[in-house]
Amino acid sequence: MVRIAHTAQLPAADLLAVRALLEGAFTDFDPPGWENTLGGLHALTFDGDQLIGHASLVQRRLLHGERVVNTGYVEGVAVHPDHRRRGVASALMAAMEELLPGYEVGALSATKAGAPLYAGRGWQQWRGPTFALTPDGVQRTEDDDGGVYVFPGRVSLDLEGS
Repeated sequence: MVRIAHTAQLPAADLLAVRALLEGAFTDFDPPGWENTLGGLHALTFDGDQLIGHASLVQRRLLHGERVVNTGYVEGVAVHPDHRRRGVASALMAAMEELLPGYEVGALSATKAGAPLYAGRGWQQWRGPTFALTPDGVQRTEDDDGGVYVFPGRVSLDLEGS
């Protein structure tokens, strides 16, 4: 069973459990990664009292061509190692995808291990160059190239564009 709650509705103990799950799942998980996970809706799956899976959906604005696209960005998808390959990640993504019609498009950044899950669910790999808006202005993010996936929505996208 997947429980959906906004960040503001999660008890401190649940937030601590989410952070511990993400820190265990990603060796490079850092404070900015944690901040990116907050402020939206969370999908949580428990085995008894133990958190075994998490995903969140936060609002982002992506600039594509000359258009700002209202985007539901999936963050912090992780499943406890003892519960992988049992459909938990698919259930979490199904919950996130049910919320995507509220946005013009869905997007996420996939690890190599996670990419087959997303592709199998209809997420499409962004093949164009990626950039980020930083305090220093727009910066090229070559490390993200090939790892961004989008979920078709109300806006047509050129997957070769920037």
